[in-house]
Amino acid sequence: MLRMIPAVVLGLVLTACTTATEDPDAVPTPSDGSAAPPASPEPSSPAEESPTSAPSERPHPVSIPALMEQRYDGRGLRLGPVVLETADQTQYEVTYRGDGLTISGRLAVPKGDGPFPAIVLAHGYIDPDYYVNGQGMTREREWFASQGYVALHVDYRNHAGSSDTRLGELDLRMGYTEDVINAVRALRRWDGPVDDERVAVGGRSMGGGVVYNVLTAQPGLVDAGVVWAPVSSDAVDNYERWIAPDPSRQGIADEIVRRYGAPRANPEFWEGISARTYFDEITEPVLIHHGTSDDSCPIRWSHETTRLMERAGVDVTFEVYEGEEHAFGPQFFASMERTGRFLRQHLR
Repeated sequence: MLRMIPAVVLGLVLTACTTATEDPDAVPTPSDGSAAPPASPEPSSPAEESPTSAPSERPHPVSIPALMEQRYDGRGLRLGPVVLETADQTQYEVTYRGDGLTISGRLAVPKGDGPFPAIVLAHGYIDPDYYVNGQGMTREREWFASQGYVALHVDYRNHAGSSDTRLGELDLRMGYTEDVINAVRALRRWDGPVDDERVAVGGRSMGGGVVYNVLTAQPGLVDAGVVWAPVSSDAVDNYERWIAPDPSRQGIADEIVRRYGAPRANPEFWEGISARTYFDEITEPVLIHHGTSDDSCPIRWSHETTRLMERAGVDVTFEVYEGEEHAFGPQFFASMERTGRFLRQHLR
């Protein structure tokens, strides 16, 4: 198993599941294929290093091993305006701090004294230029709070009210992984009604890939992981599905290859940014939901991820939804009920 040069999974590489079904509330992404902003140099990143140069003793800064070594300081969760008030929950706009950035999000808090179990949510891909606070997992967030969970939805860097790193998606989305890790830490340090001993992480589509990264990079951070219609745990699958064949993204694909090398030219790098390379690090139970008719993230990816997790000794459960597409449709609530049973079993 290669662990030479893992990576902050190409933000773009996991641009997976960019479909209209990703979020019923999402603003459509423009069809003109506008390119991402020019990349800025990454601090202390050997961006100019030849992709085929000999690996150094330290992990590549854009890698899962780099995330393993990083120290996280998520803190300062602050409540903003109330955006939803119902009989069973209150939702707020929020911000928190982590690794020098301010990250925005939405927080759903059940009515009552608590303490409540909690879940941090990683949404799927929505063009950051059109994304607004709290998009992507609105149904899940409301459902969790109605069932007695504090649910923190992460906007990610470069989204909504979060800090702009000026790197766009060329940081390989490892930055999103950092944001979710810091969200867990900030939620635990918050003085609200959270049971620090019962915290999970969940993600949909691209966010499912973020969850895989979190579980491999920081084993023991949470108590369980759940994903719905996730991207592939192999970064090459995602790159070859959404980036390489898209003429509107040619400039981005060229920059990725210039910085890191193509998959065949530098397989060590691509294995290093693929969560499956590190499945043996996972210590938490994982629940995967996937529909058989998903034409955005093929179900074969989750079959393979499940097989590899089992081989690595992960406690993984795979739920299949016959005929369901990327957004799950009528079986959405069935997936949530299964999630509820799974979390009641493992968050004790």
